[in-house]
Amino acid sequence: MEEEKVILVNENDEKIGLMPKMEAHEKALLHRAFSVFIFNDKNELMLQQRSLEKYHSPGLWTNTCCSHQRDGESNIEAGKRRLQEEMGFVVDLSETVSFIYKAPFDNGLTEHELDHILLGNFNGKPNINPEEVANWKWMPLEAVKSDIKVHPENYTAWFKVIFEKFYEYINVNR
Repeated sequence: MEEEKVILVNENDEKIGLMPKMEAHEKALLHRAFSVFIFNDKNELMLQQRSLEKYHSPGLWTNTCCSHQRDGESNIEAGKRRLQEEMGFVVDLSETVSFIYKAPFDNGLTEHELDHILLGNFNGKPNINPEEVANWKWMPLEAVKSDIKVHPENYTAWFKVIFEKFYEYINVNR
């Protein structure tokens, strides 16, 4: 099976090419990504704990799901696809903000992404894919923010960046 490709972009989110995912992470090249944040009617955020088998950030807590858009796929289409693949449900999503971040990992790979934040609402129980997700939980945003300060080592790099930069925005716009 051919390795999944990511969409290389410039700082204006304009496509400049395609590259195998691992190669883009090895070379730390800027590529398009998305992060989905699902809230329930109690204004709690659904967090996922990444599978222990993931090639980076295994076992760390993060937003509901995240991944890379496929060539020709909109941010919303990609978010819905990955939400189904990882968490076993689909809901309507809305696009909010995007930002660029760069995070090197201990394994020599680097995430350098233009990340699009997508928001949605769900009140059920997910049907998690154990190849992608080890566990899940609902948490109020304030509790997440506090726990990141006390235990930053338990969370993914991008999730900490999102919380630092966009906490107020997400809190107001969910």
